[in-house]
Amino acid sequence: MAQERLTDRAYTAIVEIINDDDLRVGDRLPSEARLAEMFGMSRTIVREALARLASDGITEPRRGAGSFVKNRPSDRMFAFMPATDLPATLGTYEVRFVLEAEAARLAAVRRSGEEMAAIDAALARLRTALLSDAPAHDEDMELHRSIVAATANPAFPAAFDALVGEVEKVMRAGVDISRSRPPEVIGAMMREHETIVDAIRAQDADGAALAMRWHLSEGRKRLMP
Repeated sequence: MAQERLTDRAYTAIVEIINDDDLRVGDRLPSEARLAEMFGMSRTIVREALARLASDGITEPRRGAGSFVKNRPSDRMFAFMPATDLPATLGTYEVRFVLEAEAARLAAVRRSGEEMAAIDAALARLRTALLSDAPAHDEDMELHRSIVAATANPAFPAAFDALVGEVEKVMRAGVDISRSRPPEVIGAMMREHETIVDAIRAQDADGAALAMRWHLSEGRKRLMP
């Protein structure tokens, strides 16, 4: 646990370097050794933080050259969470890629008519919210929950509930950031949800899983400028 906290601190500190030094996409970060010296931490901790940043799409390692900025987290995101929450919040995506993609796959196979109706109703409410000025995160959460519930396996909702606090931050920030951009960004978000639901309705298990992974991947990208 202590090492995890140190890794989170190193992760946050590297994001702060990117922001405070106004590093742009493609700029090189200080070396592992230099970062370890700056933070008073071991190179192992710094290496783990850089690996997580790369997984979250913020940095990119280049063999023999070091780590480079791949994406800058949107400034608007920090209205919904402090920088210290970023490691845990973005880290949930790694779990969601596994959990929610498989939930969508199982929902496509196992959903009942009643559960399909609940998913369709949640999608309709999300569409109304996204196309208005409503926050939309509650409707987004409801749709994802309804898909998880349709797995017919109570372990999936329990696992999803453990992530809800961090997922809600992402959903709030994602909609806000998307609304600050051209209208087609919200349109793309809506189409991603529709594709997932269409695959579940058609009982296309592989298609539902792929659509969910694509949606989550695109959602993470929307948190960057």
